Amino acid sequence: MFAAYTDPELIPQWWGPHGTTAEVDYMDVRTGGRWRFVMHNSDGSTSGFLGAYREVSPPERIVQTFEWEGMPGHVAAETATFEDLGDQTKVTTVSIFHTTEERDGMLGSGMEGGLNETYERLDEVLAKQAAG
Repeated sequence: MFAAYTDPELIPQWWGPHGTTAEVDYMDVRTGGRWRFVMHNSDGSTSGFLGAYREVSPPERIVQTFEWEGMPGHVAAETATFEDLGDQTKVTTVSIFHTTEERDGMLGSGMEGGLNETYERLDEVLAKQAAG
């Protein structure tokens, strides 16, 4: 599971809602490294997302910033923790926004639905990997 979040070859297979494709512009997965993904929408438009890795502790934890270029200057802090449950990995993600207005703006942008679809795509990728 940790690899799905940190391998630039895997990111395009699952990152973004259904009907989109993702391109890794750059991804330096280390504490202090930076990342940027470009999401290509079915209508031909694109959206950029970027951030910095504040902590990378394989295989347990990633702390990074997240900024949608459509709302520049509004940066969330995201933490993903990975808990080995034996035959499964539990992933817990927490996003912290500076203000309630920033959080509400992200939710109003469709972020929640897009995130749910992104995790559905991740489930599909992991199922394919498990099947061999």
